[in-house]
Amino acid sequence: MPKGNHSVERVAILGASPRADRYSRKALELLQEYGHCPLPINPAYDDILGEKCYPEISAVPGPIDTITIYLREALSTPLIGEIIAAKPRRLIMNPGAENQILAARATKAGVEVVEACTLVLLRTGQF
Repeated sequence: MPKGNHSVERVAILGASPRADRYSRKALELLQEYGHCPLPINPAYDDILGEKCYPEISAVPGPIDTITIYLREALSTPLIGEIIAAKPRRLIMNPGAENQILAARATKAGVEVVEACTLVLLRTGQF
């Protein structure tokens, strides 16, 4: 049963990693624990923690509610078009993944942009 009072969200994790020391992996674990549907995005892996890993955002079938970003600006900037095309409701830029160009384009496209830590948002019921 999901924790807290929230609906299940489909959450793309851009820059997902199977490495236990990576915050993107900790986010995937916590999204699973809280009953959300994590969608890891990383072309280097087939699955992470039992979740199918997609090579790119456009490969994810169905809608995406939130995209949480774990890529530095230099890696996320080339993906701006694909991120906007996915039409997420929300974009979370985790610490170290801030990108003002992406934030401006997403906001203009009607996407809510949040600069925050996904782990903190989940643990404090603000997700």
